[in-house]
Amino acid sequence: MLSQPFNPLPLDELTAVFARIKGLLLTEDKVDRALQLLVQAVRDAIPGSAGAGISLFDAQGRGSSTAASERLVEQADAAQHDLGQGPCVAAWTAGKTVLVHDAAEDGRWPLWSRAVASLPVRSLVSTPLGTTGGPIGTLKVYAALPAAFTAETGQLLEKFAVPAATLMAHVQGPETPRHLSGPFKGALAGRDNTNRACGILMERHGLTAEQAFRELLRRARTDGTPLSRVCSDLTDGPRLPTVG
Repeated sequence: MLSQPFNPLPLDELTAVFARIKGLLLTEDKVDRALQLLVQAVRDAIPGSAGAGISLFDAQGRGSSTAASERLVEQADAAQHDLGQGPCVAAWTAGKTVLVHDAAEDGRWPLWSRAVASLPVRSLVSTPLGTTGGPIGTLKVYAALPAAFTAETGQLLEKFAVPAATLMAHVQGPETPRHLSGPFKGALAGRDNTNRACGILMERHGLTAEQAFRELLRRARTDGTPLSRVCSDLTDGPRLPTVG
């Protein structure tokens, strides 16, 4: 049962929110401030949300919180980035929206679920920030109560994600700090090769997209090698590594 009725914003109100954000992006000289305004708008637009945030992933598969409306978002995200598993990692890897009804009962990412057990985090929706080269990050909302979100929440979040990715990709004005362009360039450069490497593992070993990506991360950590190198060795070399 939902903790409260889900009442998505009418389309005209959603459009007005983005018009306001776009205007601020054109006048703000700080990228992080613009993104902060964006996640606050997402949090306010989705009933039951305790916080919203944006994560970016670089060419080595390392995630980082780029914007967060609340501290709990940063903490819950950090656990995913450190462990290399969780709903946001899954959304980025598979390129599709992931819904968590109750983190305490969800068995898909046991390490992450245990890591956030002490946080006021029970429900989550995470959707990829897509570009022509594939997802470069995720937009997500957390809730303190279980069953706070539905598939409709995911659909609303997806409406935010499309223009959010576009706006983020264009915050490159002459007075805009360049610290955002690095993660974007790294994500775009490595994404295709990561997808190919995942595809090889999926075909050879019958893995899901998330399992394949986690296997790539495992190899990178075991060998102390950047994820991009692991992917290149797999896609370019004749060696047929085993999963285990």
